[in-house]
Amino acid sequence: MGYRIVVAGATGNVGREMLNILDERQFPIDQIAVLASRNSLGTECSFGDKTLKTEDLDTFDFTGWDMALFAVGSDATKEYAPKAAAAGCVVIDNSSLYRYDPDIPLIVPECNPEAIHDYKNKNIIANPNCSTAQMVVALKPLHDRSKIKRVVVSTYQSVSGTGKAAIEELWNQTKGKYVPGQEVEAKVYPKDIAFNVIPHIDVFMDDGSTKEEWKMVAETKKIIDKSIKVTATCVRVPVFVGHSEAVNIEFEDFVDEDEVRDILREAPGVMVVDKREDGGYITPIDCVGEFATYVSRIRQDSTIDNGVNLWVVSDNLRKGAALNTVQIAELLGREVLKKG
Repeated sequence: MGYRIVVAGATGNVGREMLNILDERQFPIDQIAVLASRNSLGTECSFGDKTLKTEDLDTFDFTGWDMALFAVGSDATKEYAPKAAAAGCVVIDNSSLYRYDPDIPLIVPECNPEAIHDYKNKNIIANPNCSTAQMVVALKPLHDRSKIKRVVVSTYQSVSGTGKAAIEELWNQTKGKYVPGQEVEAKVYPKDIAFNVIPHIDVFMDDGSTKEEWKMVAETKKIIDKSIKVTATCVRVPVFVGHSEAVNIEFEDFVDEDEVRDILREAPGVMVVDKREDGGYITPIDCVGEFATYVSRIRQDSTIDNGVNLWVVSDNLRKGAALNTVQIAELLGREVLKKG
């Protein structure tokens, strides 16, 4: 016996990836519905060897459906997620709307699976920000070995994290650099993204941080340990898919780099590729379409007590969004609903 599953926002990058991953991982499904706004009504979506037509999110009745995977942004989520939850359908939401609500669990299954039972508070589960998700997968098994005191992270985030328009802008600006008269003005980002890096993701806050940086701080504390100090600098780079992070960790106790490597090799969801030679590390282009969070460049930081550096790379549309959502659905089914 399988589940009745809804994918809301099925025509977007993350929604389409959800459908791909549900099929790839053979999630037990008896019935599936794909929803979109009225502007995209009737658009066809692929699900394995099937073609599904989108239904209207505004009029859809969630009664009798088991889970709804939401990838529709905060505004639409605010309107429709409570309706789905009230109808008895558990919402797993990709937006930032519910991440910081103390009554709603924020889950990365490799890190805090025990939090799944808190879904009963509001029948809603939150999925973390893409940059946080891949980082905490690497941090949690190390935190279990020796408590992490502080994390300094710099991110190198691909344009797919912004959406289709950003992907098109990077592509068109890149072409325009080589074809005189076809230059493309920056619209999605405040400056050109082609052949450039932009140290600005989301809005600026009063303390000078951007909201993306604040998210990494708040979400890491909620998922792993509220006592961890985190400081982040988030940068948009001219890469289509795949986020990279340079992560500096300070532990309470000394942890040797070889032990870090061994711990991460055994950690769920982590793949270590760490050879000290040309190409002996993972880059964004290597991780596209993959499930794992990759860790490379593991080394001691001699400038602080008990310090280690990591290079962490993942497909942001997968682990940072769609994959983590499906993993939460699998965890919910396995630990709570127990149909499949």
